Amino acid sequence: MAQKQAIAKIPVLNPSQFDEYLFGTWKPVVSKVYNQFHIERVEHYKTHLQLPLQPHRRLVYFMIFLTKGKVLRSKGLTQYEIGPNTLFALPADQITSIEFVSEDAEGYYLHFLPEIFQQKRFNLPVFKELPFFQFTGNPVFELIENKQVIELFELILQEYKKNQPERFELLPLYLTTLLTELKLQEKSQPKSLQNAATHLTQRYKDALSSLIYKKKSVQEFAEYLSVSPNHLHKSVKITTGKSAHELLEEMRILEAKVLLSQTDLSIGEIAFRLGKVDPSDFSRFFKAKTLLTPKQYRNNSN
Repeated sequence: MAQKQAIAKIPVLNPSQFDEYLFGTWKPVVSKVYNQFHIERVEHYKTHLQLPLQPHRRLVYFMIFLTKGKVLRSKGLTQYEIGPNTLFALPADQITSIEFVSEDAEGYYLHFLPEIFQQKRFNLPVFKELPFFQFTGNPVFELIENKQVIELFELILQEYKKNQPERFELLPLYLTTLLTELKLQEKSQPKSLQNAATHLTQRYKDALSSLIYKKKSVQEFAEYLSVSPNHLHKSVKITTGKSAHELLEEMRILEAKVLLSQTDLSIGEIAFRLGKVDPSDFSRFFKAKTLLTPKQYRNNSN
C-alpha cells in the first residue's frame, strides 16, 4: 500500500516500456541509445501496431512525419488526422493514443530526450521555439516544402543505423538542423485566425489535460481561465457541440483509463484522485461511459 500511495501522478513511459503498448510481444531492433534517441520508418512499424492504442504518456519528445498515407492520433481530448507532408509532434508528458494507421502509410518516427542537446560542445535547445513542442501548442504542422525535411530525416536515420557510440554527438547536431528547418518553415507560413470561442475551447482542453487532478468542476476551470462558467459553456458548445461538463467528464475517463492500465492504484484511490470520492459512484460513472466496470477495463488492458 505504501508503494501505491507514493504514486503522485500518471507515470510517463520510457521507450522500452511503451513498446509493449505499441507492439505487444513483437520487439523492434533498437540501438544502445534507444531511450535517448531513436528514428525508424513508419512502414517498418505499422504492421506490428496493436490498434487502437490505449491512451498513455511518454517520457520522450516525439515526431511523426508522413510522406504517404494517413494516421489518426490524439493529443489529450483532440483527435488529429495526419496526411502526406504533415508532421505530428508532442512534448513529453502529454496523453496520446493512436486510432488508425492506413495500410499505405509511409514516413518517419523520431523520439528524443532534450538532454541530448546539453553536451559540452554545444547547447542548442531550438525545440523550445517550436509551437508544436509546447504543452498548449497545435501538434500538427503541414509542410509546404518537404524535400529538404525528408532528406534530413533520411540523414538522421542513416547515421542512427550505424549504431556507433563515438558518433552519437552527430545525432543532436543533425536533429538541430531538422528542427531549425521546421522552425523556418513554420515562421514563413501565414497564421490562421481563430475565433474567440475556438481559442477559449482550446485553452479549456489544455487546462483539463494539465489540471484535471487539481480542479474538480467547470466553475473552477472557468475561474482559472478568467471567464464566467456560462461563457465557457457557450464557447465549448459552439466549437464542439458538447458542454464544458461533458469535456470534463471525458478527460476524467481518459485519465481513469491510463491509471487503470498503467498503475496498481486501487479503484478507490483512482476515484479519489478524479473527484469521485465514493468508489461505487466512480464505478457507475465509468461503466456508463465505457460499458465496462473499472475492474473489467483493467483486466482487458493486461
